[in-house]
Amino acid sequence: MKPVELQRSQPEVGKLCLRLAVPATLGWFAGHFPTQPILPGVAQLDWVMAYGAELAPEMRFSSIDNVKFQCPIVPQTELELNLQWDAARSVLSFSYTLLTEQGGVPASSGKIKLCL
Repeated sequence: MKPVELQRSQPEVGKLCLRLAVPATLGWFAGHFPTQPILPGVAQLDWVMAYGAELAPEMRFSSIDNVKFQCPIVPQTELELNLQWDAARSVLSFSYTLLTEQGGVPASSGKIKLCL
């Protein structure tokens, strides 16, 4: 249940930037919540790990160093996901930004510790 990838760039080694569309048909929205669907945090982390595997293919989840959910992600939105892999510290940093007509709005960010 991944979003629709609209664009990707890898500005330098260890970094990945993705522009994503979040369709209303994603199963993550089912029942979360009936009156106003929002993308669960676990879905956001799942996508981070899926795309992060491209930067650190042999690594696996160890722990979440920190995560901050700042703004709900609703269906029919576009996001930018920025990933940065710090091999020396085994940390995958991420940030989601909602792309709106008014500009970018921080949605969530954090650091995930990975291990072999």
